[in-house]
Amino acid sequence: MKLLYYQENNFGDRLNPWLWEKLLPGVIDDDETTAFVGIGTLINDKLPRKTKKARLRVILSTGVGYGQGMPQLDDSYKIYCLRGPLSAQALNVSAKLAVTDGAVLIRKLFNHHSQKVYKFSYMPHYELAGIGWSLVCERLGFGYIDPRWSIEKVLLSISQTEVLFAEAMHGAIIADALRVPWVPIITNPTILQFKWQDWCQSIGVEYKPSYIKRLHHPRQKRDILYPIRLARDWARQQESKSQLLHIAQTTQPTLSSDITIENLTQEMYERLQEFKQDFEAGLFL
Repeated sequence: MKLLYYQENNFGDRLNPWLWEKLLPGVIDDDETTAFVGIGTLINDKLPRKTKKARLRVILSTGVGYGQGMPQLDDSYKIYCLRGPLSAQALNVSAKLAVTDGAVLIRKLFNHHSQKVYKFSYMPHYELAGIGWSLVCERLGFGYIDPRWSIEKVLLSISQTEVLFAEAMHGAIIADALRVPWVPIITNPTILQFKWQDWCQSIGVEYKPSYIKRLHHPRQKRDILYPIRLARDWARQQESKSQLLHIAQTTQPTLSSDITIENLTQEMYERLQEFKQDFEAGLFL
């Protein structure tokens, strides 16, 4: 059974091999005749092409989004659960399949009772991470969590934070699972709000993002105009510093209820056990 996930440096996508290997030891291999579609926004018209060798596509906590439409569901799809109710609606399947994002199962693997180090920390989306945000956070006395760090380092850093400012959605998902209040941040209009709303509805909270102007892109090349850009970036950092500070002073962070997150964790674990039972019974052979 081959694991399908978006193989970029995005924290949420990188959770896949780390998490599933711990929860499903010995299940994932390179056999493309069965596709395991886990954490990510992978359900769209591109999914059949990405899994063209698969006779069966196992969907466990995946979300709908991106692409130009929905795949035609047939007997090759086995859906155990979806990220949230909006995914279920988009696929026109039972609302009972809407549970939450599979990253909630981190509660089964990680001890989240860590000593707090920072009152606030900021975790950008991986494409928008870089020295600019690191410097802004340092000047504010905030923690900075780079989504490109190792999974273990990100988990520990989130658990050591009192309130997380998260542009990375799986930063917020992990924070909620570890009982760290969070504030969703948007610096770029390309952030897909549908997936946030899908997940937020699954945990019973309202999606209320705060907006900050984008800093320079970390892949920006050094050239003859670099000194001019550097001065401009300094001004932007000062503005971003003021915006983050304003959010810290005025915005009420979000956190699902303890009962909700515990119930969702248990339900997700039960869907996982259902899958394991089917696998052990040889239903995917």
